Amino acid sequence: MDKASIGGLAMGIGLLLLAIAIAPGSSFAAFIDYPSAAVVLGGAASALAIAFPLRSLFQLPKVVKKVFSPKSMELVPVISLLVSFAEVARRDGILALESKTDEIEDPFILLGIQMAVDGTDIELMEKILRSDINAVSSRHKTGKLLLDTLGRYAPAFGMIGTLMGLIIMLGNMDDPDAIGPGMAVALITTLYGAIVSNLFCLPFADKLGFYSKRELEVREVILQGLLAIQEGDNPRVLEQKLKTYLPTDVRDKLEQAA
Repeated sequence: MDKASIGGLAMGIGLLLLAIAIAPGSSFAAFIDYPSAAVVLGGAASALAIAFPLRSLFQLPKVVKKVFSPKSMELVPVISLLVSFAEVARRDGILALESKTDEIEDPFILLGIQMAVDGTDIELMEKILRSDINAVSSRHKTGKLLLDTLGRYAPAFGMIGTLMGLIIMLGNMDDPDAIGPGMAVALITTLYGAIVSNLFCLPFADKLGFYSKRELEVREVILQGLLAIQEGDNPRVLEQKLKTYLPTDVRDKLEQAA
């Protein structure tokens, strides 16, 4: 569970509600307008449906879920696992890794170990694993693009709703008492669009981009480790090679612990 995403979202919503509550002469009822919400949310959803195929839209709930429950591996355990595999291959031969396949939970690592055990040519092995990484990157980009696109459309439909409200208000200029409330309702639509974009869609997209970058970095480390195991590299050399992907402070802590 990503505590930062949950905490940031709760803080953003809380600050908005607090600002409304303590503002002089303000009330929560003044900020609630269902037609405005329908224009922003419905309009943005309709534009998204035009921009993307239906199968991509069905992935949106899963994409949003990843913001709060990411499934990403940490580098240090991955490096330790790959070094242990290299030690087994060095001591007992590459075929001994076949007994370890039942213990591997990550499909990417499992694919690489199975190809290494089968004696797959190292260039073909790298090509297949690299294709898998590219496919994951493409899926991540599509998910991020969905939220980025929503973040662009929501403020635009907020402005459209405001213009609609202004047109309605200007059509009733014979009633001066209705001008103020009409202007307020018109501006609420812009507010809704800005909130949907800047508190939800765009921050969610940026968080997905961060997790995607980190997952691809981990997969690159796994790829280099699997290729080294296939080539029969010394486990200690492999460990030092993979540790170069770690931040300096983490690397220093590991060396001190060792």
